[in-house]
Amino acid sequence: MKQARIIPLLKFKDTTLPFKVQTIKNLVEQQDEISEFVHSHDYYEIVWLISGNGRLLVDLEEYSIENAMIFCLKPHQAHRFLMNSSMEGFVFSFTDSFFSAGELEFDISCQCTLYQFFRECQPIVIPNGTVPEIRDISLKMIKEYENQYTFRAQLLKRYFRIFLILLSRQLEGNLETVTQTREAELVKCFMGMLDKYFREKRLVCNYSSQMSVTANYLNRIVKKNTGYSARHHIRQRVVLEAKRMGRYSESCMKEIAYELGFLDLAHFSRFFKSVAGTNFSDFKKQALNLSATTSFNRA
Repeated sequence: MKQARIIPLLKFKDTTLPFKVQTIKNLVEQQDEISEFVHSHDYYEIVWLISGNGRLLVDLEEYSIENAMIFCLKPHQAHRFLMNSSMEGFVFSFTDSFFSAGELEFDISCQCTLYQFFRECQPIVIPNGTVPEIRDISLKMIKEYENQYTFRAQLLKRYFRIFLILLSRQLEGNLETVTQTREAELVKCFMGMLDKYFREKRLVCNYSSQMSVTANYLNRIVKKNTGYSARHHIRQRVVLEAKRMGRYSESCMKEIAYELGFLDLAHFSRFFKSVAGTNFSDFKKQALNLSATTSFNRA
């Protein structure tokens, strides 16, 4: 079977420090050819636009990003950021290992705050009165990141923790209060595992056994915390990846089905229709029409 032509994946380059902060201006100046098109990362990214206007294409949606807005991108999300050097703002990139590197551990409250930010998948508006304070801590991170000072990683982690605390204070009315319980940790763990293993693990028990809980318990707590069962999230994650490849690659249905672990094309076709509510061929045709009629070129 021919391998499907998937969306380009950019990997985090610095293995010694799994964290990077840069200005949007620097990002524009340094971006490569891949960034000009839809791509994905194997790391998390927070884009904070302080001033200016831009557009962000994420999976199958397009968002307008304006003054004092933050957008959080999860690993493997297909996206493209339409930006220019006149924008003021910061981009924070990091991997999961950043939270356990070194002696200073991130406490559960900060990790839960991050989990909510990335779960929302919507622009977050920062109140104007708090921008200077958050901008100041961001500039401190820039200074620390760009210099090889002693205890650089430890200070970056402390500054980033303060950054998250300042955000959570201002957004308490917009984000749900996360109870710091074992349940919240299990749900977070399940969602992280799902992003890594959805191609080969499509049963709830595949995840619950690795988490030392029953499938019924995992289904129940995931539904309690997200509104949907673990089984629902598994099926939706598989279909989301099929839609990404259907829209942003030249792969045919057979190639995409194989890439997602379906050896039977008819099985994939039935699965996609039952979850997405439409035939894959109809979705692919609609995606091709959108590509032909929608302009998302750099200004």
